[in-house]
Amino acid sequence: MTDHIARTLEELGLALPEAAAPVAAYVPVVEAGGLLHVSGQLPFRDGQLVTGRLGDTVSLEDGQAAAQACGLMIVAQLRKYLNGDLSRVARIVKLGVFVNSTGDFTDQPKVANGASELMVALFGDDGRHARSAVGVPVLPLGAAVEVDAIVQIGEALPLPA
Repeated sequence: MTDHIARTLEELGLALPEAAAPVAAYVPVVEAGGLLHVSGQLPFRDGQLVTGRLGDTVSLEDGQAAAQACGLMIVAQLRKYLNGDLSRVARIVKLGVFVNSTGDFTDQPKVANGASELMVALFGDDGRHARSAVGVPVLPLGAAVEVDAIVQIGEALPLPA
């Protein structure tokens, strides 16, 4: 699966970033009962945090790209936690998408599709997930979007002979 993910990223013209260090008193990933709980990830593009508010300074398309960047950071955190073995990802269970948006902006689900569609592209049917997409008045560091995840993992797959 790790090779498939690398090929898919290349086909999409995307690359996994280095997993970001926490910006406060938490850990990026916690494992409990076969599930990985990935802390909220912020959108970085070209090394810069995507900031602003949907319905004001950020377009729907830029919001979707920001959500996709959050999804890439989630996969980067998974890769780091799993020592590079993304084949252990059994299922993307749920994404929580928080959109920094004005009170009259109602396209949070469309913004969230940036992360959701990435998970399906990378993990196939195992990337289909439950999801929340909510508007909030502000996010840490002024980020436009933040996404967290719950991911089911399995045992490491044996290497081919």
